[in-house]
Amino acid sequence: MRHKQYPIENLEIIDAGAEGKAVAKHEGLTVFVPGVVPGDIVDVMVLKKKKSYAEARCTRIVKPSPFRIEPKCEHFGLCGGCKWQMLDYEKQLFYKQKQVTDNFQHLGHFEYPAPQPILASEKQYFYRNKLEYTFTHQRWLSVEDMQLQQEGGEVETRGIGFHIPMKFDKVLDIHECLLQDEQSNEIRLAIKQYAIENGLYFHNLRTHEGLLRNLIIRTTSTNELMVILVVTEYNQQVTNVLDFLMERFPQITSLHYVVNAKMNDSITDLPVETYAGRGYLLEKMEDLQFKIGPQSFYQTNMRQAYRLYTVAKEFAEIGKEDVVYDLYTGTGTIANFVARQSKKVVGIEYVEAAIEDAKVNSEVNQIDNTVFYAGDMAKVLTPEFVTANGRPDIVITDPPRSGMHPDVVEQLLAMEPKRIVYVSCNPATQARDLTLLAEKYNVTRVQPVDMFPHTQHVENVVRLELKK
Repeated sequence: MRHKQYPIENLEIIDAGAEGKAVAKHEGLTVFVPGVVPGDIVDVMVLKKKKSYAEARCTRIVKPSPFRIEPKCEHFGLCGGCKWQMLDYEKQLFYKQKQVTDNFQHLGHFEYPAPQPILASEKQYFYRNKLEYTFTHQRWLSVEDMQLQQEGGEVETRGIGFHIPMKFDKVLDIHECLLQDEQSNEIRLAIKQYAIENGLYFHNLRTHEGLLRNLIIRTTSTNELMVILVVTEYNQQVTNVLDFLMERFPQITSLHYVVNAKMNDSITDLPVETYAGRGYLLEKMEDLQFKIGPQSFYQTNMRQAYRLYTVAKEFAEIGKEDVVYDLYTGTGTIANFVARQSKKVVGIEYVEAAIEDAKVNSEVNQIDNTVFYAGDMAKVLTPEFVTANGRPDIVITDPPRSGMHPDVVEQLLAMEPKRIVYVSCNPATQARDLTLLAEKYNVTRVQPVDMFPHTQHVENVVRLELKK
């Protein structure tokens, strides 16, 4: 039976919650409200009610919070990418740090020291080095657009931008995005204008017709630039677009195209064709270089990634005779970052292509004390594997949001490294795993890091030491 919607007036927002939603309390219910900030007094409409909580939408801000600021982005509220842009950045940091301690207190059963102050992002805007845009033949229309159509006016419906949250077939045409540097906006707008002027068909997300499908732009701190055009077929029109990009933007270091005629947007299983320039970008971190291919994973906030890895290396306290295991190594960034301080680094990762990138990055940097293995972590990390590769003195683990598999935790407890450094993008699953590790380990340091300003996401680095 569907619950009837009902209003609540003068509701005080008291906290920031999961998924970018804010939190209020009303008559014993926890009420989750998106689009508001702690300190707001609001009127809401309850949309869904359960036994202990309700979900609502804000209908009016009665009194704005002293922490509420004017969002800089013209697309704020529709795009969904920067849900906290209306919250003062210092308060964003406060609630991210609180997210760590709340999860540790409520979900964990272990002792830990007070977290060190969260490391703020040096840049709150234009900090991403990768964005993916979607072409659409029928963009999301504003109220003004629809009114103009009703009055008989012409409205350009083609566009390129980001998917509207929870609407797979609706794309918001983006004029200016504040996440990546300005050349990203220039390239996107230029290719859109060229395509419209030359009659190229934009993708229909329901019928999967239309030539132009996705545009991926990657940059580096060394000012290298990669552009990947995803199309449904390769023809002369695609050649013309690629030639236009090379002529208009000579700073493009690496230009590629991908033919994707599938029902989904994923290109990880498709060949990437290099049209011009190098097949990869080169990123630098201290004296190391990292090759980034079109499908390589790399942290999207490079400056903060460097600070994150620096914290991990500091927490690890690696000695020249230490064997280090880097679990969920990805493209081996951390493994190569700490290799010169150690005797040997063993990296394990599920994605085979990432492991190939990791090996290449060791070669590029003339690092010869790393070995990498591809496979399911729970199946690879066995007693036999440890016997073959040597028992680790130190383990660095950076698992996905779901955390570590119980078998991996069990193997960590069996290996008994003297230190474990746990890097997490989800303090909730981190708290769960730390509780299991508390059997043999003490948490001695906690360092939150803000990788994604204006979002609710927080990275957290924890050092564990083997109990004596």
